[in-house]
Amino acid sequence: MAASLRFLYESVDPKKEAINYYNIYDMKKHLFLILATLMPMLASAETVEIGGIWYNIITKGKVAEVTGVPSGGTKYSGDITIPTTIVYENVEYNVTSIGIGAFWGSALTSITIPESVTSIGNSAFGGCLSLTSVHIHSIEAWCNISFAYNTLQQAHNLYLNGELVTNLVIPESVNSIENRAFCGCHSLTSISFSENSQLTSIGDYAFSN
Repeated sequence: MAASLRFLYESVDPKKEAINYYNIYDMKKHLFLILATLMPMLASAETVEIGGIWYNIITKGKVAEVTGVPSGGTKYSGDITIPTTIVYENVEYNVTSIGIGAFWGSALTSITIPESVTSIGNSAFGGCLSLTSVHIHSIEAWCNISFAYNTLQQAHNLYLNGELVTNLVIPESVNSIENRAFCGCHSLTSISFSENSQLTSIGDYAFSN
């Protein structure tokens, strides 16, 4: 018994134990700071359905994020047009993002994305096997979206104001094209830039097929 205790005592390095303790303490401290940052946002968020689309309402900043249908709800299907703004409890909110997995596995056939959307989350349209078209109203706004996942990777066809985009002209006002902006856009046959183009950067996989 004494030998066992001696072995256990000798196998414990006080310095290593102190380091492990402070590593755990540091991790807990960082986790607390992250939660403290997120809590005000989470506390002010509410999920609501308006016009057949579900949103996370974020009162701080008066913005809304398109989100997935809650468990037991009717899944998204057919043609969906995301509005630029929505009104909830007499307050107007700008629709600025499409959340992670928002339309995952749904039976969408087409999606219209407004100029107000500035980010699209990972796998937002993953598994949407019936999705064949994406409709937008501004190439400039589209180039500025932060894409974790591009809808075109599923739909492949981009429509600008109702017309299929085949010969893409990047407007001179576009300064940058974000990562994956036209990734998977099979409808494209040519790409050109305005004579007075102000373009300074093109993101990773921006035109990858």
